[in-house]
Amino acid sequence: MSAWVLPDHIADVLPSEARSIEDTRRKLLDTAGSYGYELVIPPLVEHIESLLTGSGKTLALQTFKLVDLLSGRTLGVRADMTQQVARIDAHMLNRPGVTRLCYCGPVLHTFPDQPHATREPLQFGAELYGCSGVQADFEVLSLAIDALRALDAQQPAAALLVDLSDARIVPALLAQAQGIAHDVGAIQSALITKNANALSEAAAALPDSVREALQALPALYGDRSVLARARSLLPALPAVTEALDQLDWIADQIVRTHPGVEVLFDLADSRGYSYYSGVRFALYGRGSNNALVRGGRYDEVGAVYGRNRPAVGFSLDVKALAATLPPHEAPAAVLARWSDDPAWREVVMALRQEGQTVVVALPGQPAEAEEGFRCDRELLCQSGSWQLVPVDRA
Repeated sequence: MSAWVLPDHIADVLPSEARSIEDTRRKLLDTAGSYGYELVIPPLVEHIESLLTGSGKTLALQTFKLVDLLSGRTLGVRADMTQQVARIDAHMLNRPGVTRLCYCGPVLHTFPDQPHATREPLQFGAELYGCSGVQADFEVLSLAIDALRALDAQQPAAALLVDLSDARIVPALLAQAQGIAHDVGAIQSALITKNANALSEAAAALPDSVREALQALPALYGDRSVLARARSLLPALPAVTEALDQLDWIADQIVRTHPGVEVLFDLADSRGYSYYSGVRFALYGRGSNNALVRGGRYDEVGAVYGRNRPAVGFSLDVKALAATLPPHEAPAAVLARWSDDPAWREVVMALRQEGQTVVVALPGQPAEAEEGFRCDRELLCQSGSWQLVPVDRA
Protein backbone atom coordinates (compact mmCIF):
# COMPACT_ATOMS: atom_id res chain seq x y z
CA MET A 1 0.00 0.00 0.00
CA SER A 2 1.27 3.47 -0.91
CA ALA A 3 2.47 5.55 2.02
CA TRP A 4 0.27 8.47 0.98
CA VAL A 5 -3.00 6.52 1.04
CA LEU A 6 -5.06 7.90 3.92
CA PRO A 7 -6.80 5.80 6.59
CA ASP A 8 -10.39 4.71 5.99
CA HIS A 9 -12.94 7.51 6.45
CA ILE A 10 -10.20 10.14 6.59
CA ALA A 11 -9.85 12.49 3.62
CA ASP A 12 -8.09 15.62 2.43
CA VAL A 13 -10.26 18.69 1.96
CA LEU A 14 -9.53 20.29 -1.41
CA PRO A 15 -9.84 24.01 -2.24
CA SER A 16 -13.46 24.21 -3.41
CA GLU A 17 -14.78 22.13 -0.51
CA ALA A 18 -12.50 23.90 1.96
CA ARG A 19 -13.84 27.27 0.82
CA SER A 20 -17.41 26.08 1.40
CA ILE A 21 -16.57 24.64 4.83
CA GLU A 22 -14.77 27.81 5.92
CA ASP A 23 -17.63 30.01 4.72
CA THR A 24 -20.06 27.82 6.66
CA ARG A 25 -17.90 27.96 9.79
CA ARG A 26 -17.68 31.75 9.68
CA LYS A 27 -21.43 32.21 9.26
CA LEU A 28 -22.18 29.82 12.12
CA LEU A 29 -19.79 31.63 14.46
CA ASP A 30 -21.08 35.04 13.38
CA THR A 31 -24.66 33.96 14.08
CA ALA A 32 -23.71 32.62 17.51
CA GLY A 33 -21.85 35.86 18.20
CA SER A 34 -24.97 37.86 17.35
CA TYR A 35 -26.73 36.00 20.18
CA GLY A 36 -23.94 36.82 22.63
CA TYR A 37 -22.15 33.47 22.59
CA GLU A 38 -18.41 33.72 23.29
CA LEU A 39 -15.91 31.58 21.40
CA VAL A 40 -13.76 29.07 23.30
CA ILE A 41 -11.10 26.73 21.87
CA PRO A 42 -10.60 23.58 23.97
CA PRO A 43 -7.42 21.49 23.47
CA LEU A 44 -7.34 18.65 20.96
CA VAL A 45 -6.12 16.17 23.61
CA GLU A 46 -6.76 15.83 27.34
CA HIS A 47 -6.14 13.30 30.05
CA ILE A 48 -8.50 10.43 29.35
CA GLU A 49 -10.06 10.72 32.81
CA SER A 50 -11.24 14.24 32.01
CA LEU A 51 -12.60 13.44 28.55
CA LEU A 52 -14.54 10.36 29.63
CA THR A 53 -15.70 11.38 33.07
CA GLY A 54 -19.41 11.71 33.82
CA SER A 55 -21.52 12.00 30.69
CA GLY A 56 -18.42 11.58 28.56
CA LYS A 57 -18.25 7.85 29.39
CA THR A 58 -20.61 7.15 26.48
CA LEU A 59 -17.81 8.29 24.16
CA ALA A 60 -15.28 5.72 25.38
CA LEU A 61 -15.51 3.56 22.25
CA GLN A 62 -15.25 6.59 19.97
CA THR A 63 -12.12 8.03 21.58
CA PHE A 64 -8.58 7.43 20.31
CA LYS A 65 -6.16 6.90 23.19
CA LEU A 66 -2.39 7.46 23.34
CA VAL A 67 0.39 7.71 25.91
CA ASP A 68 1.85 11.10 26.83
CA LEU A 69 5.64 10.70 26.56
CA LEU A 70 6.14 13.57 29.00
CA SER A 71 4.03 12.25 31.88
CA GLY A 72 3.39 8.62 30.99
CA ARG A 73 -0.34 9.20 31.47
CA THR A 74 -3.01 8.14 28.98
CA LEU A 75 -4.39 10.92 26.80
CA GLY A 76 -7.48 10.95 24.63
CA VAL A 77 -8.08 12.74 21.34
CA ARG A 78 -11.45 14.42 21.77
CA ALA A 79 -14.39 12.71 20.07
CA ASP A 80 -16.78 15.46 21.21
CA MET A 81 -16.27 18.94 22.60
CA THR A 82 -19.35 19.28 24.81
CA GLN A 83 -17.67 17.77 27.84
CA GLN A 84 -14.66 20.05 27.39
CA VAL A 85 -16.81 23.17 27.23
CA ALA A 86 -18.65 22.05 30.39
CA ARG A 87 -15.27 21.78 32.09
CA ILE A 88 -14.37 25.30 30.94
CA ASP A 89 -17.64 26.68 32.29
CA ALA A 90 -17.40 24.90 35.62
CA HIS A 91 -13.69 24.91 36.34
CA MET A 92 -12.07 27.71 34.33
CA LEU A 93 -14.69 30.48 34.09
CA ASN A 94 -16.89 29.71 37.10
CA ARG A 95 -19.12 32.72 36.43
CA PRO A 96 -22.07 33.28 38.78
CA GLY A 97 -24.75 33.95 36.15
CA VAL A 98 -25.69 32.75 32.70
CA THR A 99 -22.75 31.84 30.46
CA ARG A 100 -23.07 31.48 26.69
CA LEU A 101 -20.23 29.70 24.89
CA CYS A 102 -19.67 28.48 21.33
CA TYR A 103 -16.88 26.47 19.73
CA CYS A 104 -15.74 25.04 16.42
CA GLY A 105 -12.93 22.57 15.88
CA PRO A 106 -12.00 19.09 14.63
CA VAL A 107 -12.87 15.97 16.59
CA LEU A 108 -11.73 12.41 15.88
CA HIS A 109 -13.78 9.20 15.98
CA THR A 110 -12.52 5.64 16.09
CA PHE A 111 -15.50 4.59 13.95
CA PRO A 112 -17.67 6.59 11.51
CA ASP A 113 -21.10 7.53 12.90
CA GLN A 114 -22.80 6.24 9.75
CA PRO A 115 -21.83 4.76 6.36
CA HIS A 116 -19.64 7.06 4.27
CA ALA A 117 -19.26 9.53 7.15
CA THR A 118 -15.89 11.02 8.01
CA ARG A 119 -14.07 10.04 11.20
CA GLU A 120 -12.79 13.62 11.48
CA PRO A 121 -15.85 15.87 11.76
CA LEU A 122 -15.50 19.62 12.23
CA GLN A 123 -17.77 20.15 15.22
CA PHE A 124 -19.59 23.41 15.83
CA GLY A 125 -21.71 23.90 18.91
CA ALA A 126 -23.27 26.37 21.30
CA GLU A 127 -23.96 25.91 25.01
CA LEU A 128 -25.95 27.97 27.50
CA TYR A 129 -25.23 27.42 31.20
CA GLY A 130 -27.00 28.68 34.31
CA CYS A 131 -30.67 28.87 33.32
CA SER A 132 -33.19 26.09 33.96
CA GLY A 133 -36.12 27.90 32.34
CA VAL A 134 -37.64 26.70 29.09
CA GLN A 135 -36.72 30.10 27.65
CA ALA A 136 -33.11 28.94 27.54
CA ASP A 137 -34.11 25.81 25.61
CA PHE A 138 -35.94 27.97 23.10
CA GLU A 139 -33.04 30.41 22.75
CA VAL A 140 -30.64 27.61 21.86
CA LEU A 141 -33.11 26.07 19.40
CA SER A 142 -33.78 29.49 17.88
CA LEU A 143 -30.03 30.02 17.45
CA ALA A 144 -29.77 26.67 15.67
CA ILE A 145 -32.59 27.63 13.29
CA ASP A 146 -31.13 31.06 12.57
CA ALA A 147 -27.67 29.56 12.04
CA LEU A 148 -29.00 27.22 9.36
CA ARG A 149 -31.01 30.02 7.75
CA ALA A 150 -27.90 32.24 7.64
CA LEU A 151 -26.12 29.67 5.48
CA ASP A 152 -28.54 30.00 2.60
CA ALA A 153 -30.63 33.15 2.74
CA GLN A 154 -32.46 32.17 -0.47
CA GLN A 155 -33.73 28.93 1.09
CA PRO A 156 -37.33 29.27 2.36
CA ALA A 157 -37.95 28.71 6.06
CA ALA A 158 -40.32 25.90 5.10
CA ALA A 159 -37.28 23.89 4.02
CA LEU A 160 -36.51 23.31 7.72
CA LEU A 161 -38.18 20.81 10.04
CA VAL A 162 -37.81 20.75 13.84
CA ASP A 163 -38.30 17.41 15.57
CA LEU A 164 -39.01 17.73 19.31
CA SER A 165 -38.91 15.12 22.06
CA ASP A 166 -38.23 15.00 25.80
CA ALA A 167 -35.90 12.78 27.80
CA ARG A 168 -38.01 12.97 30.97
CA ILE A 169 -41.03 11.03 29.75
CA VAL A 170 -39.67 7.47 29.62
CA PRO A 171 -37.78 7.67 32.96
CA ALA A 172 -40.94 9.07 34.59
CA LEU A 173 -42.95 6.10 33.33
CA LEU A 174 -40.33 3.56 34.37
CA ALA A 175 -40.09 5.14 37.83
CA GLN A 176 -43.60 3.72 38.43
CA ALA A 177 -42.09 0.24 38.24
CA GLN A 178 -39.43 0.57 40.92
CA GLY A 179 -38.39 -2.75 42.37
CA ILE A 180 -39.36 -4.67 39.23
CA ALA A 181 -36.44 -5.91 37.15
CA HIS A 182 -36.40 -4.58 33.59
CA ASP A 183 -33.84 -3.88 30.88
CA VAL A 184 -33.87 -0.10 30.41
CA GLY A 185 -31.52 -0.29 27.43
CA ALA A 186 -33.73 -2.79 25.61
CA ILE A 187 -36.81 -0.66 26.23
CA GLN A 188 -35.08 2.49 25.00
CA SER A 189 -33.76 0.71 21.90
CA ALA A 190 -37.22 -0.65 21.06
CA LEU A 191 -38.73 2.83 21.45
CA ILE A 192 -36.11 4.47 19.24
CA THR A 193 -36.66 1.93 16.45
CA LYS A 194 -40.44 1.81 17.12
CA ASN A 195 -40.24 -1.97 17.24
CA ALA A 196 -43.56 -2.99 18.84
CA ASN A 197 -42.62 -6.65 19.27
CA ALA A 198 -39.27 -5.86 20.91
CA LEU A 199 -40.98 -3.31 23.15
CA SER A 200 -43.63 -5.83 24.27
CA GLU A 201 -40.92 -8.33 25.12
CA ALA A 202 -38.71 -5.83 26.96
CA ALA A 203 -41.65 -4.42 28.97
CA ALA A 204 -43.35 -7.76 29.67
CA ALA A 205 -42.51 -7.77 33.39
CA LEU A 206 -43.74 -4.22 34.01
CA PRO A 207 -47.13 -3.34 35.52
CA ASP A 208 -49.96 -3.07 33.00
CA SER A 209 -50.29 0.71 33.37
CA VAL A 210 -46.58 1.28 32.71
CA ARG A 211 -46.43 -1.19 29.83
CA GLU A 212 -49.49 0.33 28.15
CA ALA A 213 -48.06 3.84 28.46
CA LEU A 214 -44.77 2.73 26.93
CA GLN A 215 -46.57 0.94 24.10
CA ALA A 216 -48.48 4.14 23.33
CA LEU A 217 -45.30 6.16 22.76
CA PRO A 218 -44.32 4.90 19.25
CA ALA A 219 -47.64 6.13 17.87
CA LEU A 220 -47.17 9.56 19.45
CA TYR A 221 -45.41 10.97 16.41
CA GLY A 222 -46.56 13.81 14.18
CA ASP A 223 -47.83 17.37 14.39
CA ARG A 224 -48.99 19.32 17.41
CA SER A 225 -52.06 17.10 17.87
CA VAL A 226 -49.60 14.55 19.29
CA LEU A 227 -49.45 16.53 22.53
CA ALA A 228 -53.21 16.37 23.07
CA ARG A 229 -53.19 12.62 22.41
CA ALA A 230 -50.28 12.20 24.80
CA ARG A 231 -52.17 13.94 27.59
CA SER A 232 -55.04 11.47 27.19
CA LEU A 233 -52.90 8.34 26.83
CA LEU A 234 -50.08 8.94 29.31
CA PRO A 235 -50.46 9.15 33.10
CA ALA A 236 -50.55 12.68 34.48
CA LEU A 237 -47.22 12.38 36.26
CA PRO A 238 -45.55 15.71 37.17
CA ALA A 239 -42.51 15.10 34.94
CA VAL A 240 -44.68 14.01 31.99
CA THR A 241 -47.02 16.99 32.37
CA GLU A 242 -44.11 19.42 32.63
CA ALA A 243 -42.46 17.90 29.55
CA LEU A 244 -45.63 18.17 27.46
CA ASP A 245 -46.26 21.75 28.66
CA GLN A 246 -42.73 22.81 27.71
CA LEU A 247 -42.88 21.12 24.30
CA ASP A 248 -46.19 22.90 23.63
CA TRP A 249 -44.72 26.27 24.68
CA ILE A 250 -41.61 25.83 22.52
CA ALA A 251 -43.71 24.84 19.50
CA ASP A 252 -45.81 27.97 19.97
CA GLN A 253 -42.68 30.15 20.10
CA ILE A 254 -41.29 28.58 16.92
CA VAL A 255 -44.54 29.27 15.07
CA ARG A 256 -44.46 32.89 16.23
CA THR A 257 -40.80 33.70 15.62
CA HIS A 258 -39.87 31.33 12.77
CA PRO A 259 -42.95 31.19 10.53
CA GLY A 260 -42.77 28.46 7.92
CA VAL A 261 -40.56 26.13 9.97
CA GLU A 262 -42.44 22.85 10.42
CA VAL A 263 -42.61 21.37 13.94
CA LEU A 264 -43.08 17.66 14.59
CA PHE A 265 -42.98 15.61 17.78
CA ASP A 266 -41.61 12.13 18.46
CA LEU A 267 -42.26 11.16 22.07
CA ALA A 268 -40.72 7.71 21.59
CA ASP A 269 -37.35 9.11 20.51
CA SER A 270 -35.23 8.60 23.60
CA ARG A 271 -31.76 8.66 22.05
CA GLY A 272 -29.14 9.80 24.51
CA TYR A 273 -31.39 8.89 27.45
CA SER A 274 -28.35 8.59 29.75
CA TYR A 275 -27.16 12.06 28.72
CA TYR A 276 -30.14 14.35 28.10
CA SER A 277 -32.33 15.50 30.97
CA GLY A 278 -35.14 17.46 29.29
CA VAL A 279 -36.27 18.82 25.94
CA ARG A 280 -34.40 17.37 22.94
CA PHE A 281 -34.48 18.60 19.37
CA ALA A 282 -33.17 17.78 15.92
CA LEU A 283 -33.26 19.93 12.78
CA TYR A 284 -33.72 18.41 9.33
CA GLY A 285 -33.76 19.70 5.80
CA ARG A 286 -37.03 18.95 4.05
CA GLY A 287 -36.97 15.43 2.61
CA SER A 288 -33.76 14.43 4.41
CA ASN A 289 -33.43 11.56 6.87
CA ASN A 290 -30.17 12.83 8.34
CA ALA A 291 -30.33 15.44 11.09
CA LEU A 292 -28.36 18.61 10.42
CA VAL A 293 -28.34 19.60 14.12
CA ARG A 294 -28.97 17.73 17.37
CA GLY A 295 -29.27 19.24 20.81
CA GLY A 296 -31.23 19.61 24.00
CA ARG A 297 -30.96 19.97 27.76
CA TYR A 298 -28.30 18.10 29.73
CA ASP A 299 -28.23 19.52 33.23
CA GLU A 300 -25.80 16.96 34.67
CA VAL A 301 -22.96 17.67 32.24
CA GLY A 302 -20.92 19.84 34.64
CA ALA A 303 -21.54 17.88 37.86
CA VAL A 304 -18.31 15.89 37.64
CA TYR A 305 -16.36 19.15 37.57
CA GLY A 306 -17.88 20.27 40.87
CA ARG A 307 -20.51 22.57 39.42
CA ASN A 308 -23.88 20.99 38.76
CA ARG A 309 -25.94 23.65 37.06
CA PRO A 310 -28.45 23.81 34.19
CA ALA A 311 -27.11 23.42 30.66
CA VAL A 312 -28.63 23.30 27.18
CA GLY A 313 -26.95 23.30 23.78
CA PHE A 314 -26.53 21.77 20.35
CA SER A 315 -23.81 20.64 17.97
CA LEU A 316 -23.36 19.81 14.30
CA ASP A 317 -20.74 18.66 11.81
CA VAL A 318 -19.69 21.62 9.67
CA LYS A 319 -18.29 19.35 6.94
CA ALA A 320 -21.51 17.39 6.59
CA LEU A 321 -23.58 20.57 6.73
CA ALA A 322 -21.50 22.32 4.05
CA ALA A 323 -21.97 19.30 1.77
CA THR A 324 -25.75 19.88 1.80
CA LEU A 325 -25.51 23.49 0.64
CA PRO A 326 -25.67 24.66 -2.98
CA PRO A 327 -22.21 24.83 -4.59
CA HIS A 328 -20.44 28.14 -4.19
CA GLU A 329 -19.53 30.14 -7.25
CA ALA A 330 -15.79 30.62 -7.59
CA PRO A 331 -14.82 33.92 -5.92
CA ALA A 332 -14.26 36.95 -8.14
CA ALA A 333 -10.66 38.06 -8.61
CA VAL A 334 -8.45 40.41 -10.57
CA LEU A 335 -6.00 38.90 -13.07
CA ALA A 336 -2.65 40.70 -13.06
CA ARG A 337 0.02 39.50 -15.45
CA TRP A 338 3.50 39.85 -13.98
CA SER A 339 5.25 43.15 -14.59
CA ASP A 340 8.50 44.68 -13.37
CA ASP A 341 6.89 48.13 -13.40
CA PRO A 342 6.94 49.59 -9.82
CA ALA A 343 3.60 51.28 -10.56
CA TRP A 344 2.08 47.83 -11.33
CA ARG A 345 3.26 46.56 -7.94
CA GLU A 346 1.78 49.56 -6.13
CA VAL A 347 -1.61 49.05 -7.79
CA VAL A 348 -1.60 45.33 -6.92
CA MET A 349 -0.79 46.08 -3.27
CA ALA A 350 -3.48 48.77 -3.11
CA LEU A 351 -6.12 46.41 -4.52
CA ARG A 352 -5.25 43.73 -1.96
CA GLN A 353 -5.37 46.25 0.88
CA GLU A 354 -8.89 47.12 -0.28
CA GLY A 355 -9.82 43.47 0.26
CA GLN A 356 -9.80 42.40 -3.38
CA THR A 357 -8.22 39.14 -4.57
CA VAL A 358 -5.45 39.66 -7.10
CA VAL A 359 -4.12 36.56 -8.87
CA VAL A 360 -0.77 37.15 -10.51
CA ALA A 361 -0.04 35.20 -13.69
CA LEU A 362 3.67 34.46 -13.26
CA PRO A 363 6.12 34.69 -16.19
CA GLY A 364 5.81 31.76 -18.57
CA GLN A 365 2.51 30.57 -17.05
CA PRO A 366 -0.80 30.87 -18.92
CA ALA A 367 -3.51 32.80 -17.11
CA GLU A 368 -5.92 29.92 -17.68
CA ALA A 369 -3.87 27.88 -15.18
CA GLU A 370 -5.13 30.03 -12.31
CA GLU A 371 -7.91 27.67 -11.23
CA GLY A 372 -10.35 28.19 -8.38
CA PHE A 373 -11.05 31.87 -9.09
CA ARG A 374 -13.32 33.75 -11.44
CA CYS A 375 -11.10 36.48 -12.87
CA ASP A 376 -13.72 38.93 -14.07
CA ARG A 377 -11.30 41.89 -14.31
CA GLU A 378 -7.76 42.24 -15.59
CA LEU A 379 -5.11 44.79 -14.68
CA LEU A 380 -3.87 46.33 -17.91
CA CYS A 381 -1.65 49.28 -18.73
CA GLN A 382 -3.65 51.77 -20.78
CA SER A 383 -2.54 55.26 -21.73
CA GLY A 384 0.46 54.96 -19.39
CA SER A 385 -1.48 53.90 -16.25
CA TRP A 386 -2.61 50.61 -14.79
CA GLN A 387 -6.38 50.17 -14.93
CA LEU A 388 -8.96 47.45 -14.22
CA VAL A 389 -10.62 46.26 -17.39
CA PRO A 390 -13.62 43.85 -17.41
CA VAL A 391 -12.79 40.42 -18.85
CA ASP A 392 -14.98 39.39 -21.73
CA ARG A 393 -15.96 35.75 -21.11
CA ALA A 394 -18.10 35.45 -24.24
